[in-house]
Amino acid sequence: MTPIKRTVSAELFTKSKTYFPGGVNSPVRAFKSVGGTPLFIKKGDGAYLWDEDGNKFIDFCCSWGPLILGHNNPNVYNSVISAMANGASFGAPTRLENQLAELILSRISFIDKLRFVSSGTEAVMSAIRLARGYSGKSKILKFEGCYHGHVDSLMVKAGSGLVTFGTSSSAGVPEPLACETIVLPLNDTEKLRKTLVQFKEELACVIIEPIPANNGLLLQDKSFLSCLREWCSELGILLVFDEVISGFRVAFGGAAELYGITPDIVVYGKIIGGGLPVGAYGAKSEIMSFVSPDGPVYQAGTLSGNPVAMSAGIAQLTTCNQPKFYEDQEARTKTMVDLINQHAASKKYNFEIVQIGSIFWISFAGKKRIQDADAINPDMSKFNELHGALLNRGVYLGPSGYEVGFVSFAHTPEILSMATSLFCEALDDIYS
Repeated sequence: MTPIKRTVSAELFTKSKTYFPGGVNSPVRAFKSVGGTPLFIKKGDGAYLWDEDGNKFIDFCCSWGPLILGHNNPNVYNSVISAMANGASFGAPTRLENQLAELILSRISFIDKLRFVSSGTEAVMSAIRLARGYSGKSKILKFEGCYHGHVDSLMVKAGSGLVTFGTSSSAGVPEPLACETIVLPLNDTEKLRKTLVQFKEELACVIIEPIPANNGLLLQDKSFLSCLREWCSELGILLVFDEVISGFRVAFGGAAELYGITPDIVVYGKIIGGGLPVGAYGAKSEIMSFVSPDGPVYQAGTLSGNPVAMSAGIAQLTTCNQPKFYEDQEARTKTMVDLINQHAASKKYNFEIVQIGSIFWISFAGKKRIQDADAINPDMSKFNELHGALLNRGVYLGPSGYEVGFVSFAHTPEILSMATSLFCEALDDIYS
């Protein structure tokens, strides 16, 4: 198949490399994983993207998840325009903050109060500081394969040994800070129990993506999450759910609602702002009372609660709050995934799409269930081939085999049927 034209994108990329490190403002956009020139996007509408060369794609990236209603949703668009007519930013309270908070808190019973910030990373950073300030303890525990933004104390990886302190996974993170973080494998209750008991007097919190979706889709046994909740309560350790991806995506109340497991602190991302820069963290009143100006844990932000982002969030989450919204999202996604998997199985391809709700991940491990990051084959050559074959057929995925894909409200059954056929064609192409 003839490759898509990338002339304009190539020219823009050449110029952008004189302005930005690697030519991008976020590393994965550089297409280094999949090769070739990154696509410079010109516009999006519904389930589709267009690049600067005029190529049209069915978009399964959805701005890495938050565009659950698709691009340029009319309700979100009109809400943003209405807010902009009154001003883009004030650095002061607005009615819109109250309205979005009420919409969220009225449906999510395990948090009493929240604090809006400007990104998921900022929300995680603030949640960790709150856990330390509330508990009076300094260490945190995270899991290998869970990504929580570029927070210094969470940019760590596992060292050697049964129970290990983290080592820096990025330059610029001091080792003494990384050593305040303990890193464990996912889905290992024996190591988890031993570590929690050993460090209970030092651990401020355990942080986890209840649906790990930043390094593959590492679906955990519910029993692992249940044990985590039980043991944190027993040992006086706060449990933080990072629901930047899963929040308002798999259910209105995220994985906490889906699994019926309640965290002490929860973190949300840009989905609550219709894709605009926003995040939030929340907890019960007792914990949130430690946040400034009520308490001693300082956190602030000039653009926190930005009225444009708040208005977009109100419009988006009002739609997500409609009856059967998430059931429909899951059903349409499952139909597409099942048909592609059936095709792959019939051809005996070593391939399977893993799915939960409207999130999916492309695995080249066949029927092998992957629950931890170490089980992912680092050879991404087949994904890279598939990514290129799909681009040439008009299907856009995030440019990394470790990233997940998303289905939006705008992906109608007809569009998903078309995407299914294109996926199957692309698979036949790379396995021929």
